[in-house]
Amino acid sequence: MSSSDTRMRRPGGPAPTRRAALGLGLAAALALAGCQVRPLYGTVGSAAGDPALADELARIDIDPVDTVADRELERVGQVLRNELIFGFQRGRSAPDPAYRLRIIIDRPLGEVGVERLADVPAAYTVTVNASYVLSEIGSGRTLETGSAFATASFDFSSQRFANLRAERDAEDRAAKAVAVDIQTRIAGFFAARS
Repeated sequence: MSSSDTRMRRPGGPAPTRRAALGLGLAAALALAGCQVRPLYGTVGSAAGDPALADELARIDIDPVDTVADRELERVGQVLRNELIFGFQRGRSAPDPAYRLRIIIDRPLGEVGVERLADVPAAYTVTVNASYVLSEIGSGRTLETGSAFATASFDFSSQRFANLRAERDAEDRAAKAVAVDIQTRIAGFFAARS
């Protein structure tokens, strides 16, 4: 049998496979045709954001983050709060607050790797866990609750200051990721209401 013989199409060979793939692709396209994609912060065909959603988000008053009486977490809570203020209000104070956002955080520290001969940690992970409650100021009614977390890692060395700085940077990265997650969830809540 020559190589040209193997290329010959047998009855019931590759052609039905191509037809099945084409049919499957067409069915997937028809199924996705009913989906509507809508930008969360903007309108379709416009570079400007949705003014109604931006106004609702700007009216959120963010309480100082509760760190469950842990003084070491106050800095992480402040980073989280600052990121949310900038995300919701673009750095301005809430003009006429209608909503209140309360957040409680904690920050566990875990060892990831251990040096083989020295038996000391070589890397750590920092996790920022946040629980939040969004409520109306006037009625006190709870609108949305949820939780978010983010993890960041850092390497541990023999230099004390470098370790402190690396841990602080990891805390900041995790706090910023949590802020983005909370902001997206709350924006999604308001977008679904409109």
